[in-house]
Amino acid sequence: MTRPHRLTKIAGGHVVDPARGVDAVADLWIEGGRIVSDPTAVDPSIRPDRIIDARGWVVMAGGIDAHCHLAGSKVNAGRMLTAHARAADPVPAPFKGGRSGNGGPVPSTYAAGYRYAALGYTTALDAAITPMGARQARFELADTPVVDAGFLTLIGNHHRLLECLGANRRDDARELLLWLLEATGTFGFKMVNPGGVERWKQVVHPGGVLDGDGETSPTPPNGPHPSTPRRFATLDEPVAPFGVTPRTILRETARLIDELNLPHPLHIHGLNLGLPGNAAHLAATMNAFEGARAHLAHVQFLSYEGTVDDPRSIRSGVPALVERFMSQPNLTADVGQVMFGPAVAMTADSPVGEFLANLTGHPWISHDTELETGCGIVPIAYEPRSAIHATQWAIGLEWFLLCPDPWRLALTTDHPNGGSFLAYPRLIALLMNRELRRETLATLPPTLLKRTILPDLDREYTLSEIAILTRAAPARILGLTRKGHLGPGADADLTLYRPDDDKIRMFSHPRMVLKEGEIVLDDGMIRPSTALESILLRAETTAESQPDRRADLARWYARHSSVGLDALTIRHDEAPGPVEGVARVNPWPFPQAETTPATEDRP
Repeated sequence: MTRPHRLTKIAGGHVVDPARGVDAVADLWIEGGRIVSDPTAVDPSIRPDRIIDARGWVVMAGGIDAHCHLAGSKVNAGRMLTAHARAADPVPAPFKGGRSGNGGPVPSTYAAGYRYAALGYTTALDAAITPMGARQARFELADTPVVDAGFLTLIGNHHRLLECLGANRRDDARELLLWLLEATGTFGFKMVNPGGVERWKQVVHPGGVLDGDGETSPTPPNGPHPSTPRRFATLDEPVAPFGVTPRTILRETARLIDELNLPHPLHIHGLNLGLPGNAAHLAATMNAFEGARAHLAHVQFLSYEGTVDDPRSIRSGVPALVERFMSQPNLTADVGQVMFGPAVAMTADSPVGEFLANLTGHPWISHDTELETGCGIVPIAYEPRSAIHATQWAIGLEWFLLCPDPWRLALTTDHPNGGSFLAYPRLIALLMNRELRRETLATLPPTLLKRTILPDLDREYTLSEIAILTRAAPARILGLTRKGHLGPGADADLTLYRPDDDKIRMFSHPRMVLKEGEIVLDDGMIRPSTALESILLRAETTAESQPDRRADLARWYARHSSVGLDALTIRHDEAPGPVEGVARVNPWPFPQAETTPATEDRP
């Protein structure tokens, strides 16, 4: 899409740009949808076509949500189950009334983009889409206005991957990843309970499963065997009949993604999510990669000490996990903070859906996506009177407050699993104000004090550190070199906030939001703009396919899948959206923000 090439000056704002070490009053210049160097430094006679007076305002890059759920069958099921729910936090002014789907924890695609923009966010990544669901997800993300969006493709329980890794056919596994990159236009790869969902499906679903040679082996009517455990006790238990362990799945796939030089590492939802005692599994998962890059998703849900069969035994395991995390620079994480109020558990981890449905008695939806994964959706509500929910809330805050390096964390609620992204202003306020944390703690069950060290944590985040958590760090973690900073060459996605001691109010109502240099939100009101359409983010690799292996993959799909390789492949002429933004490939660790000379960006 062609953007106006007028020259804009953002004058006199307090620029908070930690990627460039800037926290001071400064001017910014925009042309052609990008940040450019000050042209008057070369030619003092140049005058801007437009000036935005930002004196007294805080200027940041547009926010980035590195892990959320906006599209796909699970989100649509969540919308159906929560059609009459209301969001816990106030709905921003532009969304009172109007089209349906504005309220509740799972907004419509129409509402989601504008609601993100109303909080100053301009980029979001959907963290779990099946290969079969990629086409529909791309159309939904293209229908999500303002926000540039991409998705991660699920592979942790894909039969083809398990078969190849179990037989040590590494090149065939690599070919599967290459094909998925090309066929779906994905931004990267996600694993959910690797091998564990397949084990659960074998137990609860009668029928057959593929053996290591791709043949179907019969199973008893009620599963492989009555004594087959439905959870992994360690990362080294094999997934029958593939003969591969979760450890191998994690390590080898992470290595393959590094070899493909993708901008974002393997994205991991670990074993036994939500169960007391899973802190040991997260610690083991951190060690499984042996130096390969990995991103640990919603670590709050994986940081519980306690006894697995007793939910009431939950307590924090964060201090030891943070220490282990900091000792391994190949790892990054997002927190998945629980916020009190309505939410929806939507996950490719079917065992979690079943567990929550049994625990809460709420109706739920479970579906099997053929050879790819499973899925569970359960409406829930986090209650401050619940000691378990209060402990989850405290554990997430412990991660933020104990981790000394915010550059390796991203602020998320795993929307809508831990709560709506509308709760981000409240979460930011909790991080910046220890008195607000203490006031909240005083309203929670007294037994919480035995389960968390949160009352002892006095740390308060600075404005610059908040910009790291919500902008600069997510951009680096995802490998988006044109996002998360305000240096020359960056996308001109900006948020202007009014300084306010009330941080909930400050971050709930930005004074102005610009997308690619065009104003999309002005004092709480949406402005019609040519920049409202979103960009579909995808990754690319220089690795080449091997024809013989691709042909073998096609034969495998023809034999085992109801949908063939060709039908799953999204052609360029049917790809939705105005344009695709290709993520630039970065090595690890990610470098500082690029500083492309302004002359390269000017027409």
